[in-house]
Amino acid sequence: MQKFILALDQGTTSSRAVVFNKNVEKIAVAQREFQQYFPKPGWVEHNPEDIFISQLSVMKEAVMKADLSPDQIEAVGITNQRETVILWDKNTGKPVYNAIVWQCRRTANMADKLISDGKGELIRQKTGLIPDAYFSGTKIKWILENVPGVRERAQNGEILAGTVDTWLTWRLSGKKAHVTDYTNASRTMLFNIHTLEWDDELLQLLDIPRCILPQVKDSSAIYATTDKAICGFEAPIASMIGDQQAALFGQACFNKGDVKSTYGTGCFMLMNTGSTPVDSKHKLLTTIAIGMNGKVEYALEGSVFIGGALIKWLRDQLGIINTANDVNILAQSVPDSNGVIIVPAFTGLGAPYWDSYARGTIVGLTRGANKAHICRAALEAIAFQVKDELDCMKEDSGIEIASLKVDGGACVSNLMMQFQADILNTAVYRPENTETTVTGAAFLAGLATGFWSSKDEIKKVWKIDAIFEPNMDADTRTARYNQWLRAVERSKSWNI
Repeated sequence: MQKFILALDQGTTSSRAVVFNKNVEKIAVAQREFQQYFPKPGWVEHNPEDIFISQLSVMKEAVMKADLSPDQIEAVGITNQRETVILWDKNTGKPVYNAIVWQCRRTANMADKLISDGKGELIRQKTGLIPDAYFSGTKIKWILENVPGVRERAQNGEILAGTVDTWLTWRLSGKKAHVTDYTNASRTMLFNIHTLEWDDELLQLLDIPRCILPQVKDSSAIYATTDKAICGFEAPIASMIGDQQAALFGQACFNKGDVKSTYGTGCFMLMNTGSTPVDSKHKLLTTIAIGMNGKVEYALEGSVFIGGALIKWLRDQLGIINTANDVNILAQSVPDSNGVIIVPAFTGLGAPYWDSYARGTIVGLTRGANKAHICRAALEAIAFQVKDELDCMKEDSGIEIASLKVDGGACVSNLMMQFQADILNTAVYRPENTETTVTGAAFLAGLATGFWSSKDEIKKVWKIDAIFEPNMDADTRTARYNQWLRAVERSKSWNI
């Protein structure tokens, strides 16, 4: 009987489920959006029940679309939006508050206080993270302090906490497993990435009871079995991994120095640094890339705040394109950007600049500049920012990069990928399957059950769609990048 992997991709705005066969072909896909809540400026919440119900419904829909019998499901894999956190009653399963989403900034003052109290370096050394509202720890603290009675119930062992992977596994297994994996744990600001344990000093610093936190396991392991009464079938839940790490694995970045960049709303870049964590001099994040067979591998992570969001801005705010694909058509209609450079610092600049007061600029405008030049400059701006990040990674790690693997919606632009290769002077590899996040979760679930025998077998089924080789001469490359750096200088410290 033919078997299949059911991979769940629980994202920030939607839940997806994909059925894969042994050749990593998508047999069925189901997706459902769910509501976002913005109770105050800068606050972002989800209803935990919406997360679960949407994920359960698309899981059942994908199984139905694929026309699978229950015993054809080899395993279930889970990948999830990271840092979003939920607290719930251990007995009733009822959430005590909405999920606080990774984007939420309500705890920025807590993070600032940790820095002003001189705890930033302690946190960075233990977790690889910089104190920020982005991470789960301060979100848990906020719920404990602001929802009446929850701290007392937590201290009495009545409350469980976890990221979205933990919540889904607990619910899908019929309340039988309270677990997470190393990658999600490493994003909480509570987990020591060297000792691979919840850190008592950090828990004390944030006043979080250890008893509410899940057990931490490998990213590829059998944690529990789905409850037939809930899911309609019984199968092992055999992978849990944060979305960006899942994409790294889905891109078959198994070796030290392998790098992937996901071109989404922003751009997330991860470099596999092997068995040793790399301390970043550029304030990149040091994080856990994977936990397998009782061992972990580490990664450097950098984020470009505005990637595909820049294209959306051209469409929705400027109105110079009607669809995202129009940007490619217009950009291809001109030989270059005619000297126009966009620095999309709409929310400040990340690594290596770290200027939260920077703001977006368009420089180099002349009377001859038109919307096609602006579209081309937008695509180039995304590639320039990725170069900024990759240069930091090369310097931090001391590793020369042979190639960059790409995924995400915006990587379909051949023009942008060619410019990316040119400005990096590095080959860019785009796979046939650019949905590498959910594929990574499937691979890990299949490895845990023996569906795939090894990483070597996975490499054989990972297929390339296109390779973009650099063909820009060195002088042009240097001149173009220096222009970008000059433009960045003009965007800095604007909003002071």
